[in-house]
Amino acid sequence: MNKIVLLFFLLFLQMGIYAQKEYPYVDKVGFIVKIGQQAPDFKIVYANGDPSVNLSDLKGDVVLLQFTASWCSVCRKEMPHLENRIWKAFKGKNFHLIGIDRKESMDKVKKFAKIMKITYPLALDTRDEIYTLYAHPKSGVTRNVLIDKSGKIVFLTRLFEEEEFNSLIQKIEELLRQ
Repeated sequence: MNKIVLLFFLLFLQMGIYAQKEYPYVDKVGFIVKIGQQAPDFKIVYANGDPSVNLSDLKGDVVLLQFTASWCSVCRKEMPHLENRIWKAFKGKNFHLIGIDRKESMDKVKKFAKIMKITYPLALDTRDEIYTLYAHPKSGVTRNVLIDKSGKIVFLTRLFEEEEFNSLIQKIEELLRQ
């Protein structure tokens, strides 16, 4: 019996060490990126059929990445605010809002956008490759990553809180004035 307990303990310990090697930094809400860090680059594949681009191609503009999924109730609560208070306010002003849909098919993402009545673009992350550049794979959505014109992360949010959302809007306004 003691050998079995020891074996499980060693296995658990090894898994913890592996996780630390793979993700040396994880904050209290699951981000593996930090403010001030260059945003990890990735290819954006839009669900609406717009041409794919790399995030790095958007340097010179302010970018807000919203990690989302159709099954996420908090995402559904946040999305109308993103649409009305951010996207409609800043669209066309050297600003991009891109919803990154986590682990869902093209058809599901298109249906989700239609149901939510959003006009900002959703991108596909069917294999969780983009999400895991920014957050630990066992952490959840909704989360936002604000990126300045130089490509650096300047603001991170997790879940939807009105006060924090208002601060996000203020930060976007500040960045667009620069």
